[in-house]
Amino acid sequence: MRIAIIGYGYWGPNLVRNFSATEGAQLKLVIDGREERLQLVRKNYPQIDTSQDVEDAFSRNDIDAVVIATPVFTHFDFAKKALLNGKHVLIEKPMTSTVAESEELINLAIQKQKLLMVDHTFLYTGAVMKMKALIDDGHIGNTQYFDSTRINLGLFQPDVNVLWDLAPHDISILNHLIKDKPVSVNATGLSHTKNGIENIAYLTVNYESDFIAHFNCSWTSPVKLRTLLIGGDKKMLLFNDLEPTEKIRVYDTGFSHKTDEERKKILVDYRAGDVHLPKVESKEALGGMAADFVQSIQKQTAPLSDMYSGLSVIKILEAAQKSIKQNGKEIQL
Repeated sequence: MRIAIIGYGYWGPNLVRNFSATEGAQLKLVIDGREERLQLVRKNYPQIDTSQDVEDAFSRNDIDAVVIATPVFTHFDFAKKALLNGKHVLIEKPMTSTVAESEELINLAIQKQKLLMVDHTFLYTGAVMKMKALIDDGHIGNTQYFDSTRINLGLFQPDVNVLWDLAPHDISILNHLIKDKPVSVNATGLSHTKNGIENIAYLTVNYESDFIAHFNCSWTSPVKLRTLLIGGDKKMLLFNDLEPTEKIRVYDTGFSHKTDEERKKILVDYRAGDVHLPKVESKEALGGMAADFVQSIQKQTAPLSDMYSGLSVIKILEAAQKSIKQNGKEIQL
């Protein structure tokens, strides 16, 4: 599978490193508009072609698949050109800037019979795989809530707000772990730079069941936190991505309640049991993602992080943006 990667900025070097080591893949071309970035490619990977012209990725006959690691506003145009030229496509998150763009790319991929995939890297981590196994096995019971905190100081993005920048990771995890489908969202946020791009935002995703999901995203926190709390009626999970080894903790903690009819009170009994640290596979997630992309093309199977996964994230983000602009109004999905 002969591959071209567009973009050698923040994430591009990680993609080049992993695709260079992926069985069944041959990285043929890296494209970036900055000559100094291409010099780094030639220094570290002299066997790979480089170019400043993005059209080379679409026009060359010796390219089977294109990986897009450029700013969000370019995703749609680059992916559409690649599909129209008969290339398979992998796009960095978020998939596009709008639901309409994502749906158009999906229809085009189906028409051209080409694979369209989104790099939701966290789905390939040992931690998320372990959490899914625990939830699917009923280990924590019926899921009740999902609470995400992804905050730090910077980097302020020039084209998307903090939700579009930070929330796709955890929204993709939410959609992967929870079988229920969300029905609406509420979101609030503020821009302290007065450019209309929110640097702090809070998102709530609502369901028909009694499950609820909440996201706290910020570029203006004095500390960096990357945590997920998933509550079940039997046990609760804590995922801390900044922990080097003990990324998941399972708390045998919960509560039960009954109503005191005479006093018209709810009586709650709390349970605080042991904390379990399950073993988590530590291989690099991006390598698993790259292998899934190549193998899905070769075997004509659906990847774990497919185009519909990408679309479901964009639907929530677009609705959240509408809610923010309407002061937290509930927006149906």
